[in-house]
This record gives sequence, structure tokens and C-alpha cells, in this order.
Amino acid sequence: MVEMTESAAILHHATENSLVLMDEVGRGTSTFDGMALAFAICRHLLEKNRCLTLFATHYFELTLLANEYPDLANVHLDAIEHGERIVFLHAVEEGPANQSYGIQVAALAGIPSAVVKAARRQLREFEQRASINPLQPDLFATALADAAEAQEPLPTPPAIERLRSLDPDRLTPREALDALYELKSLL
Repeated sequence: MVEMTESAAILHHATENSLVLMDEVGRGTSTFDGMALAFAICRHLLEKNRCLTLFATHYFELTLLANEYPDLANVHLDAIEHGERIVFLHAVEEGPANQSYGIQVAALAGIPSAVVKAARRQLREFEQRASINPLQPDLFATALADAAEAQEPLPTPPAIERLRSLDPDRLTPREALDALYELKSLL
């Protein structure tokens, strides 16, 4: 409610002479609600308020607005990965970021390593499920809710089981290619 109250005040009062800083609009609600709000608020600021705005977001989809609005520019902080860690280079680069660093940032912030490891496992599972059927996220949410309600672990997809059994350091290039085709067929 606080975020939306502040956003409402900005949308009602910002002018072409205003500098507006928006950070993670829509984060406090469901993914689709939040993304819809972020899109609508960003469009309103561009079309109606026409103020100078820095709109920081985790919704990568929002970067597509640059295709619709010539006055909008995407920028990101440059970063490099070193293993499972990240180093921000304090350089602003043109264009959207090429990936999210949420888990690495959580580790930098001091989140316990067991929680970071669990988040990485969960992320891999989310990504696996999204790659199987990206157009039906509600099925995924239903499966999670059903499993949580039944207090049963979700079954591991065959592709994940096969992937876990592979040791990439012991595969020949041909075996690696065969394994890739096998994994693709399992999806």
C-alpha cells in the first residue's frame, strides 16, 4: 500500500520539470499484477507526466518499452561474474542487463549460504518448469500449491534426473552432444 500511495502521488503531481526516481514498482504483489502495474505506471510517466524518470526494475520485460518510446533509454550497471559471485563495476552501460543477479546480490547482502544454495536449486527448478511450458505459468503454480498442500515433494522431471547423473568432465565431445540430444528429447 505504501508503494502504491507514493506512486499515486507521483503520477498525480509530477510535471515536465520533475525528476522522478522509481525503484522496483510492483514488487509487493504477484508477478503479473506487479508487471502490469510497472508497465502502466511507466507508460503514464512517459505519456502524461513527461518527467525525467529513472525507473529501476527487475522486470526485464519492461525494457521492451524502448521499442515503443524513442524518449526511453535502457541502461544497466556493468557486472562480471566470478564463479557464483558477482562484482559490480560501477559503470553505467547502454541497453538492458543480459541477466538477473538477484541471488548473487542476496549472497552479497549476507543472506545465509544455506538459503542462497536453496534459492539456486529452486531457481533451476523454476527455470526447468518454465522451459517445459512457458505459456502456462498457472499450471506450475497449481502444481506447487498442490504439492505444498499434500506436503509431498514435487516429482523430479526425467531431464533433471538425467542431467544430475551426467559428469561433464568425463564426457567426450560426442558423448556430450548425444547427452544434449537426449535431454532435449526428455523435455
